[in-house]
Parts: sequence; structure tokens; C-alpha cells
Amino acid sequence: MGIYLDYNASAPIDPRVLDFMVDVYKSAYGNADSRTHAFGDAARSVVEDARKSVAELIGCRTDEVFFTSGATESNNIALLGLQDYSNDKKKKHVVTTSIEHKAVLETALFMESNGYTVDFIDPNQDGIVSAEKIAGRVCPETLLVSVMHVNNETGAVQPVEKIGELLSDRDVLFHVDVTQSCGKLIEEIRNIKCDMLSMSAHKLAGPQGVGALILKRKKYKLPPIKAIMYGGQQEKGIRPGTVPVALIAGFGKACELAQKESQENRKKCNEIKGALIRLLDESGLEYSVNGSVENTLYNTLNIRIKGVSSEALMIASKGYCGISNGSACTSNDYSPSYVLKAMGLPDDHIRESLRISWGNQDISIIEREFQKLLTIAKKMK
Repeated sequence: MGIYLDYNASAPIDPRVLDFMVDVYKSAYGNADSRTHAFGDAARSVVEDARKSVAELIGCRTDEVFFTSGATESNNIALLGLQDYSNDKKKKHVVTTSIEHKAVLETALFMESNGYTVDFIDPNQDGIVSAEKIAGRVCPETLLVSVMHVNNETGAVQPVEKIGELLSDRDVLFHVDVTQSCGKLIEEIRNIKCDMLSMSAHKLAGPQGVGALILKRKKYKLPPIKAIMYGGQQEKGIRPGTVPVALIAGFGKACELAQKESQENRKKCNEIKGALIRLLDESGLEYSVNGSVENTLYNTLNIRIKGVSSEALMIASKGYCGISNGSACTSNDYSPSYVLKAMGLPDDHIRESLRISWGNQDISIIEREFQKLLTIAKKMK
């Protein structure tokens, strides 16, 4: 299968997480909302242990953690769940960025088609949005500001801490998608002054199909979110449906491991980043980094290799190297990356750009396989 370098799309599940989930599937198969027998109690105990692990990683209260099917659902709840409050307060303005994940962008566009005004703020050429521009668009009618912490395509770290500070005394809700930074930028996430956080387990070596929405209390009150689906009172009415006990257990285990091992993982990923840049420098290929190397997440590089089509390079290396040229949610769409386009990059530059993202892997294997990739790129010029 070769080397997998597409962790920003989905990280491989940690074997320890998988083993833990298998044990849960075998031993806690009851419905966590069943109150009439010990099987339900056992399942509920597993869920609450996981909720505690998520809360400890994020630095919030356990009663602020609401499990969902993933960040896409969490983002939808965070935006669409405010509609009743929006109508009551006559606040129909949203501020977000043009480089958000589709789960926010398409939801914001849906709100726009239903009478909301939405400001989509473009980033600078380094892929980072201006905190002052975001705050400057807030007005008395603003309901919500939604900004991702780390961009999934470029790895650019957005100034969400500063945005949170600028909004802290304004009558506006602040939502942050921390899907790419969760389990990586732990202290940074804990320092964000916000009302809501979205995340997915599979980006931090947990299982696919589960995530969380963090709703932070202010003066003992949760943000005025209401369910956008109906069918039960699970997760305190925020998200109906049978609670997936083993998936949630895996999410909790992944959070526990991330908290223990984040510094070690960070060091290893930084070493890999340095090695990849060195190999690019030594390759003789003309390349550039899309965005700032210094202000991107330590496990991500988005590069342009001049004169080499990223699509052609991915096809040529498909058998042994897993890379991408954009978000997995748009992988069937071969139009130029909307993120790189928003950064002001021309189409020919974007067509020659690809994303590499990794985890705590064997650096010697990555170096060997990446060298093969660069050899192919040289032949394609």
C-alpha cells in the first residue's frame, strides 16, 4: 500500500483505540439511554467516561460535551440550531471566512438563501484571516461569528484566540471548528474565548462517524442552541438518535492518548516537516509553499511544484503514496481549490499544488517514499 500522507482527510485509527472499542462492543452492548437494567447502566458508564476524557482534553465541563456523528453535524447544529434565537433577537447577520470547511460554508450559504446576511472574509496571501477584519464586520445585528482554527487544506493556523478576545465584550456568539487542531494544539484550544467548538474523532486517530459539539456555559447558561433533527431526547435534546457507545468510547480513548502523547507527536511531526522541506530543497525542483511555513500546523504542507500537474502526480504515485490536492469533501470536484483561490493564487499555480499531511510515522519510510514522489515529479516536467 505504500505510505499514507493524507492525515488531514482522515488519520488511521490508533490500534489501542481499536482494541478498546472491540472490548466495548463485546462488553457494553446495551443502549446507553436504557434505564431499566444493568446493561444500559454499563453502556452509559462507558459514554460518561468518554465524555470526561473529551472534556479534559478540551478544558471544559463534562456537561458541555455533546456527542454527534462528527464535525459536519456539529457545525450544522452550531449554525442552524440558532434560528429560533435569531428570530427572537432579530439578529440575522453571520460573519465567517471564505476558507471554511464546506460544512460551514454550505450551511452559511443555506442560511443566506433563507434571509440571512453573510459576510465571507477572504484570507491574506499567507492563508490567514485578519482578526481585525473579522471583528470589524460585527454589528448589532450579528448573530454569530464562525472561524476554523486550522485550515484543512493549507494547515494555516487562524488567529482565533485574538478573535475571541476582540469579541469577548460584544453581544455575539463565537463558534470555532477545531477539527484539524484537536489533540494537537491543546493549550491553544483551551485558551480560546468562544461559545462553541466542533470536532471529529477521526482526525486524532479515533474512529470515523463520531465527534462532538462543545457548548460552553456563560453565567450557568448554555448557548441558545436547539436541535435541528427530531426523534428523541438523547444528548439532552441537542442530538437525537441512539448513542453509538463503542464509537464514543474510541473517541474518548483517542482524546486520552492525545493528551498524554501530544508533545511527543508534535516533536516527531516537526522532524518530518523539516525532512520533507530538506528533500524538496535538494530535489532541484522549483517549488513554493502555499502559505507561511511558520504559521501552519506542524503536520501539514501545501506546496506547488512548478510545471507539474498535481492531478497527474497523484495518479502516477497512487499505488504507493497517499496524497491529495485539497479537502476530501471536494475530492470528486476537479475545479481549482476554493481555499487557494481565496488566497489570491492563479489557477495554473493551484493546478500544480498538493497537500501532504502526516502523523507520528517512521521518518525513514516517509523520506524514502517522498523521494520516489519527487523523482516522478522530475520526470514529469
